[in-house]
Amino acid sequence: MHKFKINTEFITLGQFLKATDHIGSGGEAKFFLMENEVFINGVKRTERGKKIFHGDQVTVDQKTYYIVYDQKNNT
Repeated sequence: MHKFKINTEFITLGQFLKATDHIGSGGEAKFFLMENEVFINGVKRTERGKKIFHGDQVTVDQKTYYIVYDQKNNT
């Protein structure tokens, strides 16, 4: 399992996919989610605006990411 740090209350699924290099731009999120299985806490999700919070688990391309809040980088 990989850790993914956020320094805000949440991140959207589209932002997550871009930050983890699964897509190159936010506009690709809709198409990526139509063609690939992405799970948040074990539930398949297709909404690019779905909010991901600290403690959530995201699985994409057979990799699981555990979302953690990083207070050190909070601005």
